[in-house]
Formats: sequence, structure tokens, C-alpha cells
Amino acid sequence: MPKLSNEDKFVDFSDYGRPLATFLATHLSRIKINAIQVTTLFFVAGILCAYCIYTHQLVWAAVFLMIKNILDAVDGEIARITNHPSLIGRYLDSIFDFIINALIFTMVLFVDSSSVTIFVLAFLGIEFQCSVYNYYYVIVRRRLNNEETSRTIEYRKPIAYEYESQKTVTILHAVFLCLYVIFDSLVLLLDKQALFVRHFPKWFLSLISLLGLGFQLLVICLMLCLGLTEFMLPFFASYSIFGLFVILIRKLLVK
Repeated sequence: MPKLSNEDKFVDFSDYGRPLATFLATHLSRIKINAIQVTTLFFVAGILCAYCIYTHQLVWAAVFLMIKNILDAVDGEIARITNHPSLIGRYLDSIFDFIINALIFTMVLFVDSSSVTIFVLAFLGIEFQCSVYNYYYVIVRRRLNNEETSRTIEYRKPIAYEYESQKTVTILHAVFLCLYVIFDSLVLLLDKQALFVRHFPKWFLSLISLLGLGFQLLVICLMLCLGLTEFMLPFFASYSIFGLFVILIRKLLVK
């Protein structure tokens, strides 16, 4: 959680890999490895995870997925350490996450011959759950740090940094919107009043972290290691109920 001050940090169950990511980012930045290169590496790790599921090498699949998860935090850390933010990296990160999630769930569907309906519900579920987490987390970062790099819904066409291609940024932004706007819009529709909440207690932020992608990937890793792939799609298909529960808690208890 480097995006929050020490005073504002909360127990983030989705960010357990941050210390290792910070360590790796510090050393990789010294040898001129940039954030986009790391983003590309985590995409490769995600593809290897999906391949290992396909070949029934489930422990290796879990290893590659955890590598992907750590590298997913490293790229942002490098951007902050080098003071070199990148809109290309920001959108590639999210696009690659979407593709990797789709590949992993598709491989699970294939090897376990699961229901296509459950597959669709599980994939839509994990994306919705992550949107719930990101929605509240972005609001907190904007409240505390006046941060403008992320928005609850990224409708506005971004202006590329001077060292980036505006055309590339525009294309990636359009792809990002196609993939995520439905989920982000749904969360906004369900809890638009959260935009006007002045303070989110730390217990609530810890609660929503159980919907973050890092926590989701940890659950997937555990299921892979235990050989419980047949339960993976039903779990994520039903876990969205918890996302709706979190929104209800916000409405009732966090004003």
C-alpha cells in the first residue's frame, strides 16, 4: 500500500506481496529494468500458469500465478521509485489481468469439464469483485492524497506523458474501457453515495481487501496446490454475494 501514508495504511489482505515487491523493485530499478518490462513478464507468468493448468501441473501453475501476482506489484513500485509513471503501463496492467483471469478460468473449465454457465458467472464474478475493491480504494486514495492517476470510471480520454505515445495510450484506454466499464459502472450504480463519504474506517477497507485481485489469486493458488480445481469456478461464481454484502455494509454502517 505505498499509495497511502503510514498513518492511513490498513490491513490489506490483497497486498501481502508488497514487501517482496518493494525489495525486487528497488534492485531491478538499479539495473534499468522498467515497469513495462515487468508488466510483460507478469503476463508471461500468467500464460505459463494457464498452460500448467492445461497440462495438470497444478503446483507449478500456483507457482507461476504467485510470481505473476508479485510482479504485478513490482511494476507499480518501479514506476514510483523511478518517478516515471506510465499510462501505457497502467492500462496494460489491467488488460493483462483481464486476459490472464480469462485464460485461467478457461483452462479450469476445460480440464474439469465444468458448466459453461458456472464458468461465465465465475469470470463475471471475479471481475465484479475486483471492481468493488478498486472503487472504494480509488475513492480513499483521492480523498487522502488528492491522487488523480486513477478514477472510479475512466471515461475521460487520458493525456499521455511527454515520453509516451498518445496514440498508444488512446488505444489502450479504449480497450480498457471495453473490458471494465460494465463492471465499474455497475458498482457505481449500486453505491454512488460512497463518493460523498468523508471517511472510510480501516476495518471497512480491510473488509473490501478480501475482494481484491491479490486475495483472489491467493485463493486460486491454494485451490491449485490442494487439487481443488473443481471447486474454483463455483466459488468465484458465488463469492460475488460477498461483494454485494460489502456494499450493503457500506450503506448501513459507513456514512
